[in-house]
Amino acid sequence: MAQAGMGGRAVRATLVLGAAALWLAGCGSTPKATFDLSAPRDIAVAQGPARGLMVVATPTALQVLDTDRIVVMPRPGEVAYADDSQWTDRLPNLLQARIIQAFENASRLRAVGRPGDRLVPDWTLVTEIRRFGVVVEDGQPTAVVEVAVKLVTDRGGRIAAGKVFKGTSPGATDGAGAAAALDSALAIVLRDMVRWATTRI
Repeated sequence: MAQAGMGGRAVRATLVLGAAALWLAGCGSTPKATFDLSAPRDIAVAQGPARGLMVVATPTALQVLDTDRIVVMPRPGEVAYADDSQWTDRLPNLLQARIIQAFENASRLRAVGRPGDRLVPDWTLVTEIRRFGVVVEDGQPTAVVEVAVKLVTDRGGRIAAGKVFKGTSPGATDGAGAAAALDSALAIVLRDMVRWATTRI
């Protein structure tokens, strides 16, 4: 019985030491800096009564952009990510939220939301993220945001209009600098997108 008790204490001691080692390893890791994107509030659109209901589909993107990491392209054709930095969500989800917020800030639609929000939409906004990262050319980093947009009618799913929007801003390759520059470039895209769409709804 004494030997069994000593064996039990040895097992418990091993478990405690293992848990302590895991805790110390966790304390030694550095959490990633997390950055958000914003939606502009100062969007000038044509005045008039609010009209139309619209849903914003989740943007599509290539796998390299379908992530919560911040893209940096140090050389043409080479894709990397900013060290120890991330977005608050996967980029398509985050961009969808900011597109909706931008349209809400413009106050030109009766309602805008996501598919499944119990809206019976007149329009669906379909988007594709083509570029969303910091591109370094001749040693100069530039934030580039390019989004293809289609307005689809609820009547038969007809594409009523489409356009590609692009915004750029002087950038940086570190996480904080890249995130701030991409936010500025996105603001250009969102302002142009909202103005374009609301003239067609």
